[in-house]
Amino acid sequence: MPPVGSGKDGHLLASEDGNKQPNGQSSTQSDAQPNTVVELKKRITLWNGVAIIVGSIIGSGIFVSPKGVLIHTGSVGLSLVVWAGCGLLSLVGAVCYAELGTTIARSGGDYAYILEAFGPFCAFLQLWVNLIIIRPTAQAIVALTFANYALQPIFTDCVTPDAAVRLLAALCISILTFVNMASVKSATRIQDLFTIAKLLALVIITIAGIVMISLGDTEHLNTGFEGSSNSVGDISLAFYSGLFAYAGWNFLNFVTEEMIDPFKNLPRAIYISIPLVTVVYVMANVAYFAVISPGDILVSNAVAVTFGDRLFGVMAWIMPVFVALSTFGGVNGLLFTSGRMFFVGAREGHLPDFLAMINVNHFTPLPAMFFTGCMSILMLVSSDVYALINYLSFVQWLSVGASILGMLYLRKTKPNLPRPIKFPVIIPVIFLVAVVFLLIVPLYAAPRDTGMGVLIVCSGIPVYLIGVKWKSKPKSFNTFVQKITQLAQKLFLVVSEERESDDTDTEKVYHIE
Repeated sequence: MPPVGSGKDGHLLASEDGNKQPNGQSSTQSDAQPNTVVELKKRITLWNGVAIIVGSIIGSGIFVSPKGVLIHTGSVGLSLVVWAGCGLLSLVGAVCYAELGTTIARSGGDYAYILEAFGPFCAFLQLWVNLIIIRPTAQAIVALTFANYALQPIFTDCVTPDAAVRLLAALCISILTFVNMASVKSATRIQDLFTIAKLLALVIITIAGIVMISLGDTEHLNTGFEGSSNSVGDISLAFYSGLFAYAGWNFLNFVTEEMIDPFKNLPRAIYISIPLVTVVYVMANVAYFAVISPGDILVSNAVAVTFGDRLFGVMAWIMPVFVALSTFGGVNGLLFTSGRMFFVGAREGHLPDFLAMINVNHFTPLPAMFFTGCMSILMLVSSDVYALINYLSFVQWLSVGASILGMLYLRKTKPNLPRPIKFPVIIPVIFLVAVVFLLIVPLYAAPRDTGMGVLIVCSGIPVYLIGVKWKSKPKSFNTFVQKITQLAQKLFLVVSEERESDDTDTEKVYHIE
């Protein structure tokens, strides 16, 4: 098969329609269809960005377990305050990430920001823990939630078989991985469609709740702040539970390079998405309390399903269907952003080279997407994936805190960096204080889970020393890695992204022989 390269010295280029032609010439329409370099294309619009943020935040949390906030607050009034407070805190964090994303306009999110501020070692540890645990586990859990609720209308009178749940979860991941490998446009359309479905479900819940309130069903809401907890520890744990439902507010930063006009659209998407989600979340909780007593919420495994059973009668099946649609879109958002994180990590030399390559037909990071899909399916084999994600909640907030600290550090060390958006320093400082507080809480509330998370992070140290830092590896090892890379190129029809380095020469490219 002929060599596929970066377009120099007679190597093949890829045109926008996917046809590969030598020396930049098209065999059929050389003048009509200009060739282009092989790179990730800017195809994510403002509304795609809004869908990515909203679709990533709204998963199963708001439908399944608002009881986490209620358990620790002790009252209806205080729980609603916490839900609103979590939205406000997420918005403060998101505007900090708007500055980060427009200052360091690279995909990769926290990994790219930590790399820029604190260097490769800290960035690699962040990448490592996402690679082996956080991303594949989160994707597996959301896919399992999708499968459970998708099958619930079928197995109404018995427990859903575990094998059926895992097979459907694997099918969900496989389908969405294939879509993300094949087309960025299709992946964003799926995200748009299922985000609308999520919002529609919450609007239905909210409208139903408003109708019940207008009919005088305010018994539970009238309890107000009665029974509110006075414990700082309880309030902090309530915020921790609420913020889990808001997770995903920073996901758009993982795909910055693919946004159309990111300097305008990244912050705009953030300003639209977070307030929208906050209002929807608070109103949905008001609706829950209008129909379900606090005591019933505390014993419900899925509040939205209980809500539907109480209110919709024979149409109660729509709630598990909506939860399934919501989680299906959540899996798509996780896969989409995870693939970009691993792509950027490989591009920086922290993962195998073939993960930083792009398909010449579809202009997608196909090997990185395939890898994250496979890792997620492997996680389905484990019977304890939920325990893994508990270990890493601490690490996720540590990563966010390191990014914000890096932003403040870069303001000091690189004051001349172009900053299209720059907020008063008090905003990132306030958010950083909140993150530090959220890091202290698990040390007190769940020291074992926190310790396991730290151990998993530290397991990346020997991997970094051997895989990245050790440059003089045996020739036989390097030859083996090169053969694996070339095999991956032939299998996926991918080449290295053409990016200009400081000396204007293109970066390292493997060719398919």
